[in-house]
Amino acid sequence: MAKKSKPLNELKENATETILESISDGVFTVDRNWKIMSFNRAAEEITGIYRKEAIGKHCWEVFRSNMCESDCALKKTMKEGKPFINTSTHIINSEKKRIPITVSTSLLKNNDGKIIGGVETFRDHSLVEELRKELSGSYRMGDIVSASPEMKRIFNILPQISESDSTVLVEGETGTGKELAARAIHNLSLRKEKPFVAINCGALPDTLLESELFGYKAGAFTNAVKDKPGLFAIAEGGTLFLDEIGDTSAAFQARLLRVLEEHEFQPLGAVKKEKANVRVIAATNKNLSHMVEEKTFRRDLFYRINVVNINLPPLRQRMEDILLLVEHFIAKLNRIRGKSVSGIDRQVLKILMSHDFPGNIRELENIIEHAFVLCSEGDINPGHLPAMFSRQSRAIPECETPDDPVRSAEIRVVTDALKRNNYNRKAAAADLGIHKSTLFRKIEKLGIRLPNIDGRTRNL
Repeated sequence: MAKKSKPLNELKENATETILESISDGVFTVDRNWKIMSFNRAAEEITGIYRKEAIGKHCWEVFRSNMCESDCALKKTMKEGKPFINTSTHIINSEKKRIPITVSTSLLKNNDGKIIGGVETFRDHSLVEELRKELSGSYRMGDIVSASPEMKRIFNILPQISESDSTVLVEGETGTGKELAARAIHNLSLRKEKPFVAINCGALPDTLLESELFGYKAGAFTNAVKDKPGLFAIAEGGTLFLDEIGDTSAAFQARLLRVLEEHEFQPLGAVKKEKANVRVIAATNKNLSHMVEEKTFRRDLFYRINVVNINLPPLRQRMEDILLLVEHFIAKLNRIRGKSVSGIDRQVLKILMSHDFPGNIRELENIIEHAFVLCSEGDINPGHLPAMFSRQSRAIPECETPDDPVRSAEIRVVTDALKRNNYNRKAAAADLGIHKSTLFRKIEKLGIRLPNIDGRTRNL
């Protein structure tokens, strides 16, 4: 007797189930109360949660995504009745690891066309994210982002500097990222599990600075009712970052020198010294070498803190980093503010490339943060920038190429350096922090026309 064939609907359901179990995308469905009704094999693998544990739970209990709280794509689909494709987010798996995913959502309907819930497919982008990080790794060290040759040279030596316990002096103008460099050194070192403690030495008078760094004992002075540990004690085993060391007094410099030489300190009001197992990184926006010659900074302390020296170039000498930094700040602010700003338009890029950034990277970040107040999505345009940019009239150099703002900015930087130094090529190269032969190549490559004067002498 012939076997009775299965109903067509049952065959379709079996085929659908087989397909869902075979694909690499996670798929789950929810009812109108947001409880999970189905959960395929890929969903189990990506989340690390078995379907028997997932089914019957609310979807946010399983996925713990950053979208669940305020921007759920599935919720939008259920509310607006339309699908959403390839929305980026992340989930937290069973091992509490952050998994980057893209999700697509649509309505779930029964045979009668009645909406009974929603369906979401999601794809694991962990591998893509790792590849992206690997590709961008050469442009990043900790929170420092750069593609300039000088910064890449610093990136290359930071791991070796971090392995040592020597004192480091970080020099650079205000806003160049000296504390970020110090944090990168700490995070690459064997001390990374211990505290990183920072203090601005120029912001406090001597007495307060000493009590902050070395601490004090009860009764050391009026209102000292109990012991207070100093930052040397708090940073024990870790790193102490002394910012603006050039703004300290000679008396304080003498006491700090003793601590660095003896690796011990004495809290105010104490009778015994305490050991200091701390790596010190100092920073300044002043030229300490000149200060030593002018006798405004102790020579012996300078040699003690200047064992390893890092000099961070100003932003005007690494204009090729502007677009990279802008993208970094936009991504960061999108995460913090929950916005969808995609980038900057060409006119904004041209404006930024024409600015000399006296406040360096900190100023650029402030400009982008200001733009975020006025721009919620899409590209930042000139109307979103601070008022000073709309008031400035910018003359485009004769040799500017409108379609290449980076090249235009480089031309302007080189030309300005030559003008400042009366077209003395050697002095201009030193001003830019590059070798004279490198400057010659740039002049030729950029097609800069030089006046017919001898740059070795100055006109009187």
